Amino acid sequence: MTDVLVLNADYRPLSFLPLSVISWQQAIKLKTLDRVRVEHEYDDWEIHSPSITMKVPAVIVTREFLKYKKAVRFSRRAVYLRDLYTCGYCGDSFSDHDLTLDHVVPVSKGGKTTWENITTACMTCNLSKGNKTTILPNRMPYKPEYWHIVGNSMKNPRFKVRHPSWNQYITF
Repeated sequence: MTDVLVLNADYRPLSFLPLSVISWQQAIKLKTLDRVRVEHEYDDWEIHSPSITMKVPAVIVTREFLKYKKAVRFSRRAVYLRDLYTCGYCGDSFSDHDLTLDHVVPVSKGGKTTWENITTACMTCNLSKGNKTTILPNRMPYKPEYWHIVGNSMKNPRFKVRHPSWNQYITF
């Protein structure tokens, strides 16, 4: 499936977390309904119907300005991005499959699931820490700013730019 980048009327992505992309089929539907303008197209890909031929959009722009979200929603992925996929205890980098979330103050000791009490931990460190409160992460967890998470997301090797034209819109 090829993705289409969706930009707000001010030419900024609707969302960075996750990046505002939709399927090419949805983009064609929005174009047909005249809700978006096509800014860039895939040069080597056309679709055909009995009456028309058109290139598949790579970047579309909304006709109306939509409000932006400013807060970072707490999620496993957002914590991994805040901590750059690094264990808070040993400092090694891991894939998301090899990381866990650890309560600095364990739930059994009154700890809550909040930005300020959750850190990333590899399975080995998480198991050895258990429910101890004497072992602290190298850097205490914190509630991140939206643009901090966006910046970390863009640096992540898992981030994929599907079309060269996207680069001019996803920098900040």
